Amino acid sequence: MIRFLILSGYFELMMYLQVSGKLDQYINVHYRYLVILSMILSALLALVQLYIWVKSDSVKGKKQVDEEVHHHHDHDHGLTKPSQRVIAYVLLALPVIVGTLFPTVSLDTTIVEAKGFNFPISKESVGDPEMQTQYLKPDTSIYFNKSDYLDQMKKLKEKYDDKQLIKITDENYLEVMELIYNYPSEFIGKKISYEGFVYKTPDGEKEDSFLFRFGIIHCVADSGVFGLLTHMPDGTNVKNDEWYKVEGTIQSDYYEPFKRDIPVVEVNTLTKIEAPKNQYVYRSF
Repeated sequence: MIRFLILSGYFELMMYLQVSGKLDQYINVHYRYLVILSMILSALLALVQLYIWVKSDSVKGKKQVDEEVHHHHDHDHGLTKPSQRVIAYVLLALPVIVGTLFPTVSLDTTIVEAKGFNFPISKESVGDPEMQTQYLKPDTSIYFNKSDYLDQMKKLKEKYDDKQLIKITDENYLEVMELIYNYPSEFIGKKISYEGFVYKTPDGEKEDSFLFRFGIIHCVADSGVFGLLTHMPDGTNVKNDEWYKVEGTIQSDYYEPFKRDIPVVEVNTLTKIEAPKNQYVYRSF
């Protein structure tokens, strides 16, 4: 019975996340088919466990009951103690428990303020091969070997070589941001338009404004905040968490906190917009 309840609970949780649209806050939407597949498998396995449960309840006679119990024990793989079975069932039910008890929350600038952000630093420069920074620049190099990654980036860059105006959408947001940071000199002078929310750095003497989107590369474990430093027109007053669509020209500027040049958008026009229903963007492969 417990196995049936866990499997049916997982199926119902996945169905709820699909219908409510909250699944987008956990994984890359391009992997939705995997969730649907796991949902179907869990439903089938739940039906199997239901059949076994009903069948065992309908068995009459002590000998037949003993045979069913013996058959069940043969498949416990050593989990003969009640405490072992409890731990096993709790671990199996953990995704359902977490998904049910912990609410999903859209990220905003308070997350950036709490964690801060840093320009991606090469592994060699910090001496830590496990360091994976996912701020400002989406970094998909960790999923490829070096030559394959460079080949992929060069192939993607060819799509924008002849374009003087690059329109960034939800579909290509992370792709274009990664290219801009990888090849900044080749994008300087190009016009760009994109949408995002404002984050103003809490710097005492000079306030810098970034236009960000929260993005998911594979799942929430490698999510981050990605975007560009913006130089707004004189007299413009923007606030944290306000959403804007900006159009401007990509330039390069020395950013003191990072001690290096980074890409920047010299904004020509900006339009305040409503926050989109789904505030995340996703990397397509």
